[in-house]
Amino acid sequence: MVGTKLLVVDDDPNICDILKTHFEKEGCEVRTAMDGVEGLAAFKSGSPDIVLLDIMMPKLDGQQVLAEIRKESAKPVIMVTAKGEVFDKVLNLEMGADDYVEKPFDLKELSARVKAVLRRYRSHAPQDEGDVIKFENFEISQDKFELKLRGKKVDIPPKELQLLYCLASNPNRVFSREQLLEHVWDFAFLGDSRTVDVHIKRLREKLEGVSDKWALKTVWGIGYKFELYN
Repeated sequence: MVGTKLLVVDDDPNICDILKTHFEKEGCEVRTAMDGVEGLAAFKSGSPDIVLLDIMMPKLDGQQVLAEIRKESAKPVIMVTAKGEVFDKVLNLEMGADDYVEKPFDLKELSARVKAVLRRYRSHAPQDEGDVIKFENFEISQDKFELKLRGKKVDIPPKELQLLYCLASNPNRVFSREQLLEHVWDFAFLGDSRTVDVHIKRLREKLEGVSDKWALKTVWGIGYKFELYN
């Protein structure tokens, strides 16, 4: 992780100090912030590679900060919090978090999760202009967090965009529901495959009638694919 720019947003100074010391030893450039407003400003000014974000904070809580980040960026965010209920985990993942770590955490496990999230994100990251995927009447960018249909920007929730990007960046490849949960949500151990079905249904409503050159297709008994027609 040498050279990785990491932002820690937590109102507990001890946790900020522990994480800063730990990740600096691993070669990261670490910046800390003590509340949501400061954290959001640090994100916009510092362009970190990954964010470790507490939920319960003054001024802006972690979910509000995450929502603001997702309006402009798909950079990875790991929620670090004492709230460990399954509902809370799924809610934050649905809002666009890339992973969820409970306090108290093990530093080695946290490092492993940071590396895994970065590896997954960078495998889809743009190589110069390569992030933008274009087909007829269709343009999507995960880096810009933007979907355009017929040249017009379309409002789309974070996970819908990430799911569509995953499929569109691998045209004609069939993904099982379990693979999509792992690639997009990263919670195979928590995930309900119906989550994928619901998001696909919403995407189809947005994409209906846009083009006859491509479509989101169901492969019965397996999963879904972004199919291109000759």
